[in-house]
Amino acid sequence: MARIQLDHIRHAYTPDLAKAGTYALREIDHTFEDGGAYALLGPSGCGKTTLLNIISGLLIPSEGTLRFDDKDVTALSPEARDIAQVFQFPVVYDTMTVAENLAFPLKNRRVPKAEIDRRVSDMLRRLGLEAKARRKAQGLTADEKQKISLGRGLVRSDVNAILFDEPLTVIDPHMKWQLRSELKELHRQFRMTMVYVTHDQTEALTFAEKVVVMTEGQVVQIGTPEELFERPRHTFVGYFIGSPGMNVLPCDLDGEDAVVSGARVALTGRAAPRGGARTELGIRPEFVRLVPRGEGLPVRITRVEDVGAERIVRAELNGQKIVSVVPDGTALPAEADVSFDPKALHLYADSWLVEGRAQA
Repeated sequence: MARIQLDHIRHAYTPDLAKAGTYALREIDHTFEDGGAYALLGPSGCGKTTLLNIISGLLIPSEGTLRFDDKDVTALSPEARDIAQVFQFPVVYDTMTVAENLAFPLKNRRVPKAEIDRRVSDMLRRLGLEAKARRKAQGLTADEKQKISLGRGLVRSDVNAILFDEPLTVIDPHMKWQLRSELKELHRQFRMTMVYVTHDQTEALTFAEKVVVMTEGQVVQIGTPEELFERPRHTFVGYFIGSPGMNVLPCDLDGEDAVVSGARVALTGRAAPRGGARTELGIRPEFVRLVPRGEGLPVRITRVEDVGAERIVRAELNGQKIVSVVPDGTALPAEADVSFDPKALHLYADSWLVEGRAQA
């Protein structure tokens, strides 16, 4: 395994785009620690696969240096980097059996036969493919082929890192949960450096120790699932993480108050943003309380959605949409106000968190 160091990495797909300052991947300066489990999370086109391909060697970055431990690998081929990569769509050898597919990377590296048999047998068991070990891959389903592709990456023990590019896209939902659990168990057991690309927040938050949230080619926050939920450093993180996402309310500042659609919310203990910045107040729906009229800010409830153990309440504050999440069975006032948990309020300037928690 290796520590992966990204030293001022940027990438544009053509020299002309670089000259124009149009980068698919904006500057990243970060280290993935040896043995860590990371997820690159963001919407399609945000740059996460570009970053993964730079780590694997399929792309050479326009600028910056990539190191595995202290070795400069920026210009090395994928083969020279000793990485395993699992792609979105399965890549298997149809003329080989399932067991032969799993053994193939080990045979290429001249691993002793007894060790190959042991590792392949273990991987077949983990993937639930023991009964199909001797079947040709050609007749398997797409999700079974992807399990083989996953297994080929995981069966090796000599890799610097294992990279996953949305590997569970073709897997059915029940199997996704099982394979994520297997990946986490394998990581705990062997402490392999893993980098996992996905647009699915559930996959990222249940797999990774740290999540790298990306948008428009930029890393906007790196943190644990708890940090991303409790203290989003960028409004995109608040919006993208959580279901439903964070309320982001345009506001003006008046002394120590935020003014949202004419309603005042008291703020103390915050740093003043620079003059001219666009300011917004952020609060997650879980911390928006519905209270009787006269005890908070008056709203009009527009819709209530039952989602099992919770209810999602959608309301408007003078035309500004606000979402609250309440336990199922909670009585809703006929005429409601909302109040905000003061510890969960965040103030943003030009989409970035103003350091110093806003408190009411």
